[in-house]
Amino acid sequence: MGSDNRGTPCNPGAFPHETVRSIESRMPGNDFCSSLADFFKVLGDTTRVRILLALALSEMCVADIASLLDMTQSAISHQLRVLRQARLVRARKSGKNIFYSLDDEHVEQIVSQGTEHLRHGGIQGGNSV
Repeated sequence: MGSDNRGTPCNPGAFPHETVRSIESRMPGNDFCSSLADFFKVLGDTTRVRILLALALSEMCVADIASLLDMTQSAISHQLRVLRQARLVRARKSGKNIFYSLDDEHVEQIVSQGTEHLRHGGIQGGNSV
């Protein structure tokens, strides 16, 4: 049986119907919730998280990311494709080179807030982001 924030037992149907209706009217639809779940799934891969952490520090090309993470360029390119499709990273072409960076300030905040949340809970990760 669940409980509310005061530690008292949760009684199904205990909320006044107006409260439930008010919350229900502000909840996003199933399509949005599905998209949000997919977004979080993209973040559920260690390699993609490592790429995001690296790009939070500097714009980089595939070869540099591959070298940093000790992976093949092909593997990094595949993960960057997933990150681009999720609009977490963007590419900038300069001559024959393509440089990757975080897509926008929202992605920077997600990486920063996630890092801060873990460190606040006592999980240390080496160098700061």
